[in-house]
Amino acid sequence: MSFFGKLFGVEKKLPPIDIANFIQVDMHSHLIPGIDDGSKSIEESIELIRAFKEFGYKKIITTPHIMSDYYKNTPEIINQGLTTLRAELSKQKIEMEIEAAAEYYLDFDFSDKIHSEKLLTFGKNYLLIEVSYLNEPDNIDAIIFELQTSGYNIILAHPERYPFWYNNPKRYETLKDKDILFQININSLAGHYSPGAKKVAEKLIDLGMVNFIGTDCHHANHLKFMQDALCQPALHKLVESGKLMNNTL
Repeated sequence: MSFFGKLFGVEKKLPPIDIANFIQVDMHSHLIPGIDDGSKSIEESIELIRAFKEFGYKKIITTPHIMSDYYKNTPEIINQGLTTLRAELSKQKIEMEIEAAAEYYLDFDFSDKIHSEKLLTFGKNYLLIEVSYLNEPDNIDAIIFELQTSGYNIILAHPERYPFWYNNPKRYETLKDKDILFQININSLAGHYSPGAKKVAEKLIDLGMVNFIGTDCHHANHLKFMQDALCQPALHKLVESGKLMNNTL
């Protein structure tokens, strides 16, 4: 790093990571139109997928929110949206493999869902979950146990974005000890969410705790940060670590 870079805290950037060769699959996004806070229309979804293709992604596993109070999606709603999206991609002759699962929020009745329905998964029965940004759920350990005894392999979405763990780094270790897989957001490495999220994402990479990286793309504004994220040294370190599992999906 140059003298001025050190003086003003300017980060050294590297050539962009080749997504087509080193990541290949995005496994966290919100591209089914009109069912959560992601894409609002089929036209927007198509434009986002075109951008993914230009970035080099070969496959998309899109993951709409399922939240009891806000986004009351079901597997049927999500799969119907996927069918519509695939039909439009075919109509426009856009070659992109696309599947759908869900991002499940650990809310008050999530435990009921475990026992009353087959949850949407991808890959090796991977289940993507998220928690509140305000506080850790009191029952998270019990939920983890229920899911694992039901045969699900848990991926925790964007652990770098939960501020209540910033001063409790041991919690990340206890979750990993429970065989929880971690997925960070690529734009966290570009500082999109907060300096804290960026710092924690980098630390998790340093510790070898990151298994997946996702775009968590909701809209075109997220795409603007991705090019910067691809040049971040932390992403290079993650790719070179051999820990990244996206290309196994």
